Amino acid sequence: MPVATYEQYCQMLNRAKNEHFAFPAINITSTSTANAAIKAFADMKSDGIIQVSTGGGKFASGQGVNDMVVGAISLAQHVHLVAEHYDICIALHTDHCHPQYVDSFLRPLIEESRKRKAKGEKTLFNSHMYDGSELPLEENIKVSKELLKECAELEIILEIETGVVGGEEDGVCNEDVPSDKLYTSKEEMVQIAKELRPIGRYMYAATFGNVHGVYKPGNVKLRPEILKDGQHATTEALGVEASHDLVFHGGSGSNLSDIHETLDYGVIKMNIDTDTQYAYTRPVVDHMMKNYDQVLKVEMEVGNKKKYDPRAWMKAAENSMTARIGQAVKDLRAEGRTILK
Repeated sequence: MPVATYEQYCQMLNRAKNEHFAFPAINITSTSTANAAIKAFADMKSDGIIQVSTGGGKFASGQGVNDMVVGAISLAQHVHLVAEHYDICIALHTDHCHPQYVDSFLRPLIEESRKRKAKGEKTLFNSHMYDGSELPLEENIKVSKELLKECAELEIILEIETGVVGGEEDGVCNEDVPSDKLYTSKEEMVQIAKELRPIGRYMYAATFGNVHGVYKPGNVKLRPEILKDGQHATTEALGVEASHDLVFHGGSGSNLSDIHETLDYGVIKMNIDTDTQYAYTRPVVDHMMKNYDQVLKVEMEVGNKKKYDPRAWMKAAENSMTARIGQAVKDLRAEGRTILK
């Protein structure tokens, strides 16, 4: 199935919200990690979301090019081609674009989609994230409205964030954020719906104690009731139809009970990156340690080409990442829920 159309993406999100499940959104940095993600969704008979960050795009373009836009386009084109060979829907998304990268990352990708639409083709990405959470709320909303208008004209969904996700991801560190910033207020949630909903469809990463990075179970103190209260305040003020499509960032180390609770409050997308990075790397370490004398030409020997061929350990890495994504699909109750059934 080709990458989802706008109508199919909306159908995916609507179904997730109505049936209280969420899609894992998997960050990719290479064709190998993209292949692992697509196969995982197909294995689980689930639709899914694949996303590219600024850092992921830059890496994918190669060290000689080092261009986040080129890399993001390359990865997206690969997913468009490969997804056609599977019978589930894949949506393409870009992750955390901070204000300093709007003109050098987000807008060039929107322009690429505009060119494709002019030729009668689908947009390159189905949705983009603008993360203006570091800005004062009014400035964040102002830029979000401008970008949503551009996206809505092309049938692209915009994801935005208020509050701050703690921890570190993709080179952005929020380790010393004041605790009150980790929790989006219900007043903010009402204001976001009031300002953005008339312009176009959006997703909303409201924060409720989320933290990017690696933490032992129990170390991340989530307060899902923040989402419940914010949704209630929004629908009380603006009607049931104004209820947000919520996004869960920074879920590593979260208790499964907390994750499931958020699904009842409108979370329809959960970002997965840290756990899949480890899942990809762990079997590579295992391969190298077990085959040390064969992947290296030591003591005048020639090694073993079958062991140092990158395909040998990359296949293991892909399989491990695929399995971890499969677990995420189950955890988010998305197994078997493709709209193509």
